[in-house]
Amino acid sequence: MLLAVDIGNTTIGFAVLNNSGRIKSSVVIDTDSKTGRIKAVVAKILKAGGLKRAIICSVVPRVSKVLENILKKSMPVDIIGRDIFVPVRNRYKNPKQVGQDRLVGAFGAMKIYGRPLIVVDLGTAVTFDVISPKGEYLGGAIVPGLRLSAESLFLKTALLPHIEIAAPRRIIGRTTRESILSGLFYGYGSLCRGFIDLISRQINPKPKVVMTGGHTRLMKKFVSPKIRIIDEDLVFKGIYFLSRS
Repeated sequence: MLLAVDIGNTTIGFAVLNNSGRIKSSVVIDTDSKTGRIKAVVAKILKAGGLKRAIICSVVPRVSKVLENILKKSMPVDIIGRDIFVPVRNRYKNPKQVGQDRLVGAFGAMKIYGRPLIVVDLGTAVTFDVISPKGEYLGGAIVPGLRLSAESLFLKTALLPHIEIAAPRRIIGRTTRESILSGLFYGYGSLCRGFIDLISRQINPKPKVVMTGGHTRLMKKFVSPKIRIIDEDLVFKGIYFLSRS
């Protein structure tokens, strides 16, 4: 079995996949977790047995180094972008600027859903990644994610409160908290729908749209009906396909 690891700016996701690519178990911890916490999580995963290999997709080199040192005592470890390369033609002017998670997610989506595609990832940042009818990675767009926006309001204003991210009950907020949540969810929903429309006009035939990332469940009703395919495990699946290529 394969241990797939997705290290993002906010969270680290671990998934154990069998030889058919089915996720047997998964766990998510904060990226800023102490080394002891990471070791404890890895030890618990290893206790189940059967793991033959680990593949890490990371946008935080410091954490990937820590995790590689922990894992390589038990199994071979490959890091995407260093040991494994995503087999997609990258049309960025400087291909090295594209985060490996964006390429892996796009690759996984293409393998499962075909092409052309728009992949919307609702993580620390909201990213829109575009795959052409030829299977080329064309680029996309990046905006700050929900949590970053909420934190910016708290840090850069004198009177706005720190809030927990939760779906709003109404569009017209009756408290400051409700107003912020309405702005975040309905605002980002409109942003996503608008970007999808704009990008879709540039691609022929009309691309499928796939949504993934940590805020997918909270956001999906605010983006519908523009997105019909929800796949929260897209990066893990992309890592699996890379392990088989």
